[in-house]
Amino acid sequence: MSDSKNKGIEFRNISKRYGSDANAPLAVKGISFTVPKGTLTTILGPSGCGKTTTLRMIAGLEAPTGGQIFIDGVEVTTLGPAERNVSMVFQSYALFPHMNVLANVAYGLSVSGVNKTETKQRAHAAMATVGLTGFDERLPSELSGGQQQRVALARALVLEPAVLLFDEPLSNLDARLRHSMREEIRTLQQRLGLTVAYVTHDQSEALAVSDQIIVMDHGVIAQAGTPHDLYERPGSEFVAGFMGEAMLFDGASAVDGSVRLGPITLPRTQAQVLAAGKVKVAVRPEAWQVLPPGAGELAGTVEKSAYLGSFHEYTFATELGAIFVVSTDVERVWKPGDVVSLRLAGHGLSVVAA
Repeated sequence: MSDSKNKGIEFRNISKRYGSDANAPLAVKGISFTVPKGTLTTILGPSGCGKTTTLRMIAGLEAPTGGQIFIDGVEVTTLGPAERNVSMVFQSYALFPHMNVLANVAYGLSVSGVNKTETKQRAHAAMATVGLTGFDERLPSELSGGQQQRVALARALVLEPAVLLFDEPLSNLDARLRHSMREEIRTLQQRLGLTVAYVTHDQSEALAVSDQIIVMDHGVIAQAGTPHDLYERPGSEFVAGFMGEAMLFDGASAVDGSVRLGPITLPRTQAQVLAAGKVKVAVRPEAWQVLPPGAGELAGTVEKSAYLGSFHEYTFATELGAIFVVSTDVERVWKPGDVVSLRLAGHGLSVVAA
């Protein structure tokens, strides 16, 4: 198998401008990336960053203004959706309300001219894959949100696509169901070896399901890498602030590479090599240790305290400003007004250019 065939999806310098005005702003600005075959890549970013436009260009629902798109090593830039062997699961599920589950799942095969016997066999197999055996006669209105999501997934899988696309697939589900469905999607993707591009604005969802995360900002790729890379080693202030609940502080980098954050010398910066001078320090809420007065480097006073079962959330007033902390030490509870000291652990820290 050639190297290009191992690239399930490949974008080469893709741009997208809406409308015919050559001076109109670009929604996507010359981006290049690869989704390796059999892996899941999440395109993550705030509203308006270009992530859905990018997904629609993979599907063939939007034509790029410039650049080339390849699927399984074959250029598909000018091909329509039906010619790409791509299936898409939409945010709204887009089920046919008058059709039962079996008919919804089988629809794509029926209109493709597959014979009735094979259509039914493949539809039942896809339904079994997503846990819908026995739901043949149910209508979408008789299903829960999670079951409707499974129907949409089975309808996409039954076509045996080279590439499966998800557009905010879990945003209509409640928090508990979102958690279980993202695990199901990830398990299914790995078991079937699917090539998946997945769009979300939810960082925890992206961290949970992805082999690769592409963070977009205003039509460009801010950073791409593994979930661990982006969380622990963000390359910019934007990525650090977007990947989780990092707080950004003004710090100073010394000639020897150490970084000072107020009275604290960082124990391990995981920083890119930065010139001496002003830097930004991104600190995750779980990076702080809460200690008795005098045991840490930074004095603080508890302003807010909330118990959430397996952890506590605190807000401390400090010389660096208000600091939000998540502590898994549920034995020791600090109450508003308590004086404490804070110390930074060696994880959940990153240093980026100011």
